[in-house]
This record gives sequence, structure tokens and C-alpha cells, in this order.
Amino acid sequence: MIHENPLAYVLGMQGAALLRAFTGEYDRAFTEARIAEIRALLDDERFAGAAVDVERVGTVDGYRVWSRTYDDEDNGAFDFDQPAVTAILDTLPAGVALDAACGTGRYAALLAERGHDVIGVDSSPDMLERAERRVPSGRFRAGDLHRLPVGDGEVDLVVCGLALAHVPDLGPPMAEFARVLRPGGHLVIADMHPESIARGSVPTVRDDTGRPGRVACHRHRMGDYLRAALAADLRLLRCEEPVLPVPDPLPPAADTLGPWEAWPWSLAAVVPEAAAAATSGSPVTVIWQFQLRE
Repeated sequence: MIHENPLAYVLGMQGAALLRAFTGEYDRAFTEARIAEIRALLDDERFAGAAVDVERVGTVDGYRVWSRTYDDEDNGAFDFDQPAVTAILDTLPAGVALDAACGTGRYAALLAERGHDVIGVDSSPDMLERAERRVPSGRFRAGDLHRLPVGDGEVDLVVCGLALAHVPDLGPPMAEFARVLRPGGHLVIADMHPESIARGSVPTVRDDTGRPGRVACHRHRMGDYLRAALAADLRLLRCEEPVLPVPDPLPPAADTLGPWEAWPWSLAAVVPEAAAAATSGSPVTVIWQFQLRE
């Protein structure tokens, strides 16, 4: 169970902003404004009784619920991972491509558009059903990242988008990616950056009874990806970390905390100056390109 206290979140934004001020990024007036805002927040009646206890939800159950709206929602992460992934895919020749943890087929569609023979694998039947409709030419199979239903050396390219953060240990999936790749094949990974997960960018879902839940996520260090890849005989070709821009101008502070489903973004809007200072220039996603050694 996760105890989510919105006051803790906004105070965390203030604290992160103050740390950056302490190291010289902001001036005395900024620091004093943050401390005054903290005092006001501690007395703010909006936070009284607003905390929520949230269950951790597995990916199969979580994505069963999320699949209903996944393609309809304004998922901000897509704006950060897709341009970098597309730029990499545009440099690679068409071949047999695996979209591992394909979800509703967002990457599978990109691969099909570029002439690849697409295989999609996902553990969520609901997501697979949507992917099949989205990419009729693809071959979609049920499976997970620990045991891909793909033969040894069967594919030229593996793409895995926004999925490895749900895996507690990166070693087994990386070994599976290397197993199904042909020598010289490429692996392209996009994932939520560990800094982004630490700021609360974790999917929210409600079950059929309305009970709130967060899909289980793990904050992997950057070195964890590299160590797992190197152990699987994958060599690094590229790494990108798209960052949050500085909002200009700053929006006015929100009057309400917003619904739980909008946390933490609606909470950041309560303290826009602190949130902008704490997060601007911070990475949202990480994109890796590896190649299996010949």
C-alpha cells in the first residue's frame, strides 16, 4: 500500500527547488519566497484529510483497465520518447522487428510504416486486441519480457517502449532481447527516466470498484541498464535523455488539488514556481540504442 499525501508532494517540490537554489541556480528572493510558501502550505485547509491510500497493481491487471483509454489519453511521455525513437528507426533497414511489450501497438505501427515485418508481444490480452486492430499486418502473441515467444536469432530489431520500469530486474529481459536478436541486430529501448519516476510519474488506474491503484514501477539507475546490456553482449550506440522545458510564462497557481487521477501533475500546479524550478531541465524519458555483437 502506498500512502499518497498531497501536502508531502508539494513540500517535496519546494524542497527540491530549495536545493537547486542552495547550489546557486536561484537567488535570495526565490529562496525566501519558497520558505514563505511552505509556511502557508502547512496551514492550507485544502490538504486536510486529502491523503489517499493506493494499492500497487500488477501490469496485467493495471493495463487491462488502462487499455480502455490508453490511446485516447494525452500521455505526455509520448512527446518525449517518440521523436527520439523515430529518429533511430529511420536509420535502420527494414527487417523482422519485435515490439516487445507492444501495448496497443504504438511502436508496432511505426515499424510497419517503415516496412518491417512486425511481431508484437504483450502480457495483456486487452492491449494485444487493440494492437491487432491498429496494425493488421502484424503478428501478435501473448507473452512477457522474461520468456518471449520468439525463436533464437529470429529478429533484426527489438523495440521496447515504456515497459522496463515495470520489471524489477533488467537482467532477464536484456538477456531475452539478446537471445532473439540476430548478430549485429539492434535494440531500441525507451523508458521512463528514474528521475521522472521519483517525481511520481507512475500510471494511475481504478479497478471495477473504483479503488485507486498505481501500476507497479521500479526506479532503475542508468547504470542498471548499461550493466544488464553489457552482460548480454550488447554494446551501446546511443543514449538520449529528453528533458522538461522551462514553462514561459509560468501558469497561475491552481486553486484545487485536482482529482487523484491527475496527481502529481495537478499538485505541481498548486506550486507552479517551485515545481518549475524543481523539474525544468530534468529528464522525462531515457532512450537507448544497443547492438548485439557480431
